[in-house]
Amino acid sequence: MPTLQDVLRGRDLSFLKMVANAWRLDLSAPDAATYLPQLVTGILAHPWQDEVLASFPAEVQSALQALLLNEGRLGWALFTRRCGEVRPFGPGKREKERPDLNPISPAEYLWYRGLVGRAFLQTPGEREMQEYAFIPDDLLEHLQPLIDAEQAPPGRPASPGESAHLRPATDRILDHACTLLAALRCGMALDELPAPGWILPPAAILDLLRAAGLVDSAGLPVAEAARAFLEAPRAQALAQLARAWIDAVEFNELRQLPGLKFEGEWVNDPLTARQAVLGHLGSVPAEGWWSLSGFVRAIHERDPDFQRPAGDYDSWFIRREDSETYLRGPSVWDEVDGALLRSMVTGPLHALGLLDLAGPAPEAPPAAFRYTAWAADLLHGQPPAELPAEQGVIQAGSTGRLSVPRLTPRAVRYQIARFCQWEEAEPETYHYRITPAGLERAATQGLRPRQLLALLRKHAALVPPLLAQALERWEISGTQARLEQVVLLRLSSPEILAALRKSRAARYIVEEISPTAVLVRAGAEEKVREALLELGYLGG
Repeated sequence: MPTLQDVLRGRDLSFLKMVANAWRLDLSAPDAATYLPQLVTGILAHPWQDEVLASFPAEVQSALQALLLNEGRLGWALFTRRCGEVRPFGPGKREKERPDLNPISPAEYLWYRGLVGRAFLQTPGEREMQEYAFIPDDLLEHLQPLIDAEQAPPGRPASPGESAHLRPATDRILDHACTLLAALRCGMALDELPAPGWILPPAAILDLLRAAGLVDSAGLPVAEAARAFLEAPRAQALAQLARAWIDAVEFNELRQLPGLKFEGEWVNDPLTARQAVLGHLGSVPAEGWWSLSGFVRAIHERDPDFQRPAGDYDSWFIRREDSETYLRGPSVWDEVDGALLRSMVTGPLHALGLLDLAGPAPEAPPAAFRYTAWAADLLHGQPPAELPAEQGVIQAGSTGRLSVPRLTPRAVRYQIARFCQWEEAEPETYHYRITPAGLERAATQGLRPRQLLALLRKHAALVPPLLAQALERWEISGTQARLEQVVLLRLSSPEILAALRKSRAARYIVEEISPTAVLVRAGAEEKVREALLELGYLGG
């Protein structure tokens, strides 16, 4: 980053004198070019410890600390949002207003001491230059040791290798929530769900929906709450799920850890543990990649008992699925408590849009994380900006197959799924097929084909006339054609058929085609052959 001299170069003499006055430096020079080197030398030789920690107001020290905790820089918009504005003054108005003596914000206080510069910079990992507030490099060397060790962020910045391959957070959890709500309404089991790349295990999403009041204790959608959630804009729905998770008492991340078995009557407090983790994450720099392993290691050192009341490592009966040995004592911290930290960062915090992840290779486990642009809003229960609108258009085929884009309104896809047979899904498209079985299931829930037809006419690019006609006819007459798998049995005379009808094989005859031909139930061929043999006939 630029030095103090770079920051102050080009400033007029009046501005430089204001900076010198703030540092109580008595300097004299005829012009800015001569004054600047004296000013830089005087500031760098200042007694930093006394000045910075003793005389700066608390809110200014906090602003400075925010920069120090982010490697000396913050995006200019974020800095001014946190620390206030720096008013743009010309020389005349500046002399009249004296913002150096009457700053309106911590940002302005630092600005007129040369402690903050403003410039477009390109930092490692960024493709384009961004506007930053920053501490000049030579001042940063003096200030960095002044960070309070207890206030320093837990861990360390991620290395370039740890953050090489980005895995951005998305709002896909909304689509999986829609899928799961429809499945529960259709009476499907969790292991029947066809969906691409579940961002959280279906069982965890089910727990989240319970925490949000969208699913009742019996595992069924709460009608009005689910309808409001599915009809809400995506940003509002995502904020609803994030807030439900943050405040959830019953959502138990520990019990969801894979590879572990939990036995006995002991209980843990997931809300207290979650609040502790969020508290530690609050100290992580708002910008830039942070090492996941460094974060876990720092929590182990600073707050190892974040989820253990009174440091109890013996009363929880936890073991690996492949072992009968219980994980007890502080020595198993990484397998239980450390695993929980990693799981929260790479699970709910990522799935709910709060953290981006990165790893050293495309398929490698996540090794780094950073806050998303949505994080500040979601942590405060506010809908984030810039989520996509749900404007997808359904493609309906004359064979009854429906292709439903991911960004079709969720309330529409929820209803479509209740009418249809589910087929394999793709990352951006869900596939369904209209079948008698699906329509019959929908009928048991009070849904009629005319409702499906109305949905398609409103949200599909085109409804094939023959498909519309088939739905209208089904509502009137039910199934009008049925495919069944049967076997044709040909006989040499009507007498053999008459004898067969009197035998124990009669129950396998489905339908008589002619006096010498019948349809036999598929799979009953051997039973019919045995009956023919008992009658004295060999069947082929």
